[in-house]
Formats: sequence, structure tokens, C-alpha cells
Amino acid sequence: MNQATLLQIAERLEALAGKLPEKIRRPVLSELTPLKELFLRQRRPRFLFVGSSRMPMHRIVNMLFAPNAAEHVNLTLMPVHRWIDWNIPGHGTVSILDARDAAGSAVLQVEEDLKRDPADIIFFFDDGQSDLKDLLVPNFLSHMKYEFGMRLDAPKIIGLSVGPEKRVAQLKQAFDAQPAVPNRLVSVVRLTENGSAEQQRLMSILAEELPNEAKIEMIRISHDRKAQAHVAKMLIKSVTAICTAIGAQPIPLADLPILTTLQVVMVSGIMYVSGRERSLRGATEFIAALGANVGVAMLLREAARAILKFFPGWGNVVCGMVAGAGTYAIGRAATAYFLEGASLKDARRTYLRSRKKRAPPGLEMPE
Repeated sequence: MNQATLLQIAERLEALAGKLPEKIRRPVLSELTPLKELFLRQRRPRFLFVGSSRMPMHRIVNMLFAPNAAEHVNLTLMPVHRWIDWNIPGHGTVSILDARDAAGSAVLQVEEDLKRDPADIIFFFDDGQSDLKDLLVPNFLSHMKYEFGMRLDAPKIIGLSVGPEKRVAQLKQAFDAQPAVPNRLVSVVRLTENGSAEQQRLMSILAEELPNEAKIEMIRISHDRKAQAHVAKMLIKSVTAICTAIGAQPIPLADLPILTTLQVVMVSGIMYVSGRERSLRGATEFIAALGANVGVAMLLREAARAILKFFPGWGNVVCGMVAGAGTYAIGRAATAYFLEGASLKDARRTYLRSRKKRAPPGLEMPE
């Protein structure tokens, strides 16, 4: 499923939302916003590196993103002080601007690239041997602001050190001594060739700190279960809310294609977050395997919804609850199967169990 397909779906939903009553239209559009940011405007995370230039960038990238991977990044480049896309084998892609030894005209090049594509995170790299006073000069912030074109309110800073634990503590103290740095400093992490709990924690921090449009790629790279679950929950919440609102409208049977499309997009999004390729066909086959859109049960349920819609008021509310509960159940089953490693049989049980929970009226996600 490409961006063009997602764009068409989003445009159809926005057009439909424009026809809904004012009370429902705004909540639906607000739920569409995070979906568009996460999946429609999805891009690679952008990392600016400053500090020591003694270690080649490809080695730092391997230590950061693939310390235990069978295959490593082997791209070796001379610093060009431009945004470069680095592919992490079997993980994903990040954009890196290596400004560690920028001087003279190179600083202007860095500034030009940053003005065009601002960094999401600044990594300050410490080789563990250089004098910290030389690496982290007293006018660090003004240097970042004026020479690299950065605003003082963005982005956040993360320190990386390959020195011993004592060195990490020293780097943290040096950062704390800089005016306004503590407000921007997220963490100081010690890097090792074989990875560590600190580096795993860093992946979670990045998934949390990055803007929505860069989160998905970072989560795919890190395989952070907590971050995957967070995005899946956000996706289920938004789609459930939208389906509940649409299902409550007095349009018998006309909403079925919309609800089905939304449910398929939700499952394909959860698939993608898990590290799989995004596939409408795969999502459709998974939903069918749950028994959520085929068979007598499906026909009876939708027939009941259609009949209820001919009874204004409470009938529409019940229809919305049914649509929301069904969507929530599909999302929970997809989370169990793609993120938690449940079998298809167990995922089907999760679907049936979750479907029995009644979705509350309005746009709230079932507990």
C-alpha cells in the first residue's frame, strides 16, 4: 500500500467527515490528524551529529542502530556535510548530517541543509579521549544557533560517548554546566560495540522524542515493543473512534465500504509497525481469517445494524457501538498476532473476546 492509496483514503474520509453533524465532524477530523502524521506524512528521522570526528560515521551508525545485527552498514564516506540516507540492513533508513568537523564554507553548507530540512535530534559524539573543554565549548548553544542555524527551542540533544562510565558522568556534568542545555538534553548514553541496556533504552527514547511523522521508521529500526504497542494503541483508538462515529449515522449499509476500508488500513498499519511490509491484501486476509468479515455471523450482524438504523436515536447509537466494538476487536487481535507473537487461533480468541466489550457512545475507545 503506497502513499497515494493512503492519500485517497484520507481524502475520502475527510470528505465524508464534512457531511457529518458538527458535533461529530470535529472529533472525527481530530482523530484523522495523528493517522495522517504517522502514516501519510511518514518520513525518515533526521539526526545531526556534532562533537568528535575521530570515529567514522558508519561505525557509529552500527553501534547505535545495529550492534548485534548479522549485517552492518559498510558505507564509508568522507564527510560531505549534507543530509545522507543511511540504510540499516533489515531495519530501515535514517538521514544523517555529519557536521562534526565542519569549518569554513562547510558550516554554510550545513546551515543551508538544516534550514531546508531541520534536524529532529542532535547527537553530540564523544570519542572518550578528547578534552571535553575542547569538544563542548562554553558558547556551545550560540555556536549551534548561529553557525548551524538552530533555534534554541529545538531540537533536543543526546550525548553519546564510547568512554568508560566515569567519562559518561563527566560529559553529563559538562552539559549541565552549559546555560539552557539541561532543558534540551534528553540523555547521555554510553555506546558499546555489542549493544547494552542503555542503547536499547536510547531506542525507546528516540521513538518517544521524534515527531509523529518520523516515529514509524524509528520504531521499525529499533523493534522496540513498548513503542510498537504505543503506536498500535493510538491507531486502534483513532480508527475505533472514527468507525463508531460513522456507524452511528442513519445511512443503512452505505457505511460498510468505509468501515471495511478503515479496518483494513488499521491492520496494515499494525503490520507495518511490527516490521512487516504494509499490505492491504495481507490485512484483508488476516481479517478474513478472524471471521470478522465473512460468514453467516457477519451477515447477521450487519443485517441487525441495518434494521436498527431505521429506528432514529437509540438505534443509531447502538449501530455506532457495534461498529466501534468490532473495529476495536480487530485491532486487538492484530496487535496480539503481529506484535505479541500470538498464534492465529489465539488472535481469533482475542477478537471474539474483545468484540463482546461494548463500545461506549461517542468517540471514546473501549477500555
